[in-house]
Amino acid sequence: MTIRVLVAEDQSAVRAGLVLILRSAPDIEVVGEAGDGERAVALARELRPDLVLMDVQMPRLDGVSATRQVVAEKLADVLVLTTFDLDEYVFGALRAGASGFLLKNTEARELLDAVRTVGRGEGLIAPAVTRRLIAEFAGQPAASRPAPEPAALEQLTRREREVLSCLGGGLSNAEIARRLDMAEATVKTHVSRLLAKLELRSRVQAAVLAQEWGI
Repeated sequence: MTIRVLVAEDQSAVRAGLVLILRSAPDIEVVGEAGDGERAVALARELRPDLVLMDVQMPRLDGVSATRQVVAEKLADVLVLTTFDLDEYVFGALRAGASGFLLKNTEARELLDAVRTVGRGEGLIAPAVTRRLIAEFAGQPAASRPAPEPAALEQLTRREREVLSCLGGGLSNAEIARRLDMAEATVKTHVSRLLAKLELRSRVQAAVLAQEWGI
């Protein structure tokens, strides 16, 4: 399967480098480039890529706002790319519905792997950011963590809760399948159902929610 990617980055030199890396992979096709958030949304509507590689800080419309529009209109999945790992950017991107969050200092191979991961419909957060988020939640006293909404949890089956727990641990579909001894296709079904029940836009949002709830 070829993953069609739109690259949104305001710095032309950085954008050219990203495009060069992406075009080195036979299973990835760069279908368009945008230098600002408004252009990124317009091209997403026109080209309907599988994935938008979205910078956070861009003129006219920032990457978080652009991500929100792309996701709301179901134009493509979004992998946010930034030099910053501040909470406001991480949570802003995740609340906007981004499927992944990656730092710009990521190696070329890791960037390609991230595009493939999100292209398969799985979420991804940069390992450094994931470790910091987990450490933050783990360091909180249990009483200070947001309590799970009983009504929300009651909607989930036992299997869906188990899958949600695995998402909170950052596991991929294949890893969840091995851990819970089920087919990968079944895992995808459970993920889709729990996202719908919890009214979430992405599995990454589910992972953060699981961590917040201590599930």
